[in-house]
Amino acid sequence: MQGAVLHGPRDVRFEEREVPQIMKPTDAVIRISSACVCGSDLWPYRGIAKVAQPTPMGHEYCGIVEEVGKAVKNVKPGQFVIGSFFASDNTCLTCQIGYQSSCQHRELVGGAQAPFLRVPLADGTLVATRDLPSGELVPSLLATSDVLGTGWFAADAANVKPGSTVAVVGDGAVGLLGVLSAKQMGAERIIAMSRHASRQKLAREFGATDIVTERGDEGVARIKELTKGIGADSVLECVGTQESMLQAIQSTRPGGYVSYVGVPHGVSLDGEQLFFSHLHLHGGPAPVRHYLPELINLVLTGKINPGKVFDLVLPLDQVAEGYRAMDERRAIKTLLRP
Repeated sequence: MQGAVLHGPRDVRFEEREVPQIMKPTDAVIRISSACVCGSDLWPYRGIAKVAQPTPMGHEYCGIVEEVGKAVKNVKPGQFVIGSFFASDNTCLTCQIGYQSSCQHRELVGGAQAPFLRVPLADGTLVATRDLPSGELVPSLLATSDVLGTGWFAADAANVKPGSTVAVVGDGAVGLLGVLSAKQMGAERIIAMSRHASRQKLAREFGATDIVTERGDEGVARIKELTKGIGADSVLECVGTQESMLQAIQSTRPGGYVSYVGVPHGVSLDGEQLFFSHLHLHGGPAPVRHYLPELINLVLTGKINPGKVFDLVLPLDQVAEGYRAMDERRAIKTLLRP
């Protein structure tokens, strides 16, 4: 088969790769229905996160089970399944408290930008739908695999409650679905920080009540102005830079909550500043598996349509253009069809 392989900065190739096989009795192999490019894929694509060798890309996926190992009991060939970027057993103590992305036996799932994918720990990682979904639902189901699950975790980790005032730092796909998630959790006011008209429009569709275009100190000042000088109850940091993290922390009221789900690059926090800010700080790799059943149900019942974040759809063999479009901010998020 052929799939996406990153060879170096801005060098993604669609080239021959080995067809995945069952390697352990707990594995499954799935035929990919749709995959996509993640914002976190852009860190190695841009050369900020280094790759030591040609690396198969992609960690967001949904598709049809082709084959399962002898120990797999919960999924079977022919089922439509969604999984997350960390495989988990879903039985260890860490999984039981809802942090499957820190499972004691976790394995990173990679190489999903291809026709087939091996998923370790299939019983604990994959969630099957009751029936095969219609094609129009597949983009939204794919979104639950990571980008929606991460946005949902951002809202949950920031303690978004009915009536909350929420600010979202970052207008990429995760930030936009953080807006959607905050709306679903009952936030009364949602402030989206964005300078891009198309992203502002989608943020409004997902539930944003206010748009702030300023960044840095000016952005913090604008948030304070909108919240009577005190700051937001909950701030979702969805970028991963020093500027975005400081903007999130400084935009939060005393006693408020900051979640951080953007993969950090060059972020360093001042312990004294945190001490006197009286903030709750909570983040990390989203435990998507914890939320998958609920998110899948919200999609299947038509209550949410997170697939709107995919504003560019390409055949898989044009994956390099998908990366370029996101890198150049011509696209919010690229969906890939094998």
